[in-house]
Amino acid sequence: MAYSKGDPVPWFNADTHTTPQFQFNAAAGRYVVLSFLGATSRGSSQQVVRDVELHRKEFSDERVCFFGVIIDPADFDQGLVREFVPGVRYFKDFQHLVSEGYGAISKGLAGTQATIQYRPFTLVLDQRLRTIASIPIEDSGVGHLARVLDVVRPLPSLGEHSNADVQAPVLIVPNIFEPEFCKELIGLYESRGGEDSGFMRDQGGKTVGIYDYGTKRRRDYVIEDEAIRKKCMFKIHDRLAPEIRRAYQFNATRMERYIVACYEGEHGGHFRAHRDNTTKATAHRRFAVSLNLNDEYDGGCVWFPEFGKKLFKPPAGGACVFSCSLLHEATPVTSGKRYVFLPFLYDDEAAKVREANQQFLGGNVNAPPV
Repeated sequence: MAYSKGDPVPWFNADTHTTPQFQFNAAAGRYVVLSFLGATSRGSSQQVVRDVELHRKEFSDERVCFFGVIIDPADFDQGLVREFVPGVRYFKDFQHLVSEGYGAISKGLAGTQATIQYRPFTLVLDQRLRTIASIPIEDSGVGHLARVLDVVRPLPSLGEHSNADVQAPVLIVPNIFEPEFCKELIGLYESRGGEDSGFMRDQGGKTVGIYDYGTKRRRDYVIEDEAIRKKCMFKIHDRLAPEIRRAYQFNATRMERYIVACYEGEHGGHFRAHRDNTTKATAHRRFAVSLNLNDEYDGGCVWFPEFGKKLFKPPAGGACVFSCSLLHEATPVTSGKRYVFLPFLYDDEAAKVREANQQFLGGNVNAPPV
């Protein structure tokens, strides 16, 4: 499989030395160097690994990062490949799933013997994980990283565009909730308190709740009062849904989650870059809504790494609406408390997907609401 400039690449999950089931889609938002090395028993791949280590300062999780794909467990067991986090990581592709998915490996038979052919190459990807360049790794590997860096170094700073600014396809709609209703919801949270909020991940064929303050720190209160839930639903239906129809030609007929969430400045409340529909039990989600209930805080913006560094912060009572497929991050609150109403919207067709996938929802009783 050949990749040309502009071609998107497949997403995958795979273990690295430091992170089980690293989600490659979350690497978006920076330039990515993805090298299919196979094993360091190949002289060419060994040379690339050495050169990456020598030039590891070229790579960080800010502007450009490096991922190597390794199929030989011995390379990890014997310390022949080393990670330098942030910036340099290696995927453990022992079942060859990633390499096969990218066309780096082909399998066949020679008589009764299974054969494997590995085609080492490097992809340079943009911040949306689309191809900038595909560079084969020659027999010796000498000079390969230099050729890669010749492509990477001249690339523009992230967010710089010569002709027209690139903005995430985000909709900001003010005046969805009245100030009085915002105060009512905040008061509800303060009187009832919130619980730690996790995030969803597929493990062992099930979607389960994960809790990790390094990835997410937020507390949620699930609204149980049916009258208040109806108020929320009618305001979203009457005021926000028409704007979504006009902007995206999408008719939102279903709403998931009635929660008041709180990001506390005292604890640097945040949610690192993620997508909202990447597990089986969340695949039905179509649009996310981030509806701020107050503005007496610092930090706490939403941004979309695949589309530059622009920060979005709707006014109190206003909503930020975006596709659940977009990589996005809630930046840390540095002071005060950010209160926000966070539903997901979908339609009748997606409801069928949700119903079919309920079987994959794990039995973790403390899982975050889906």
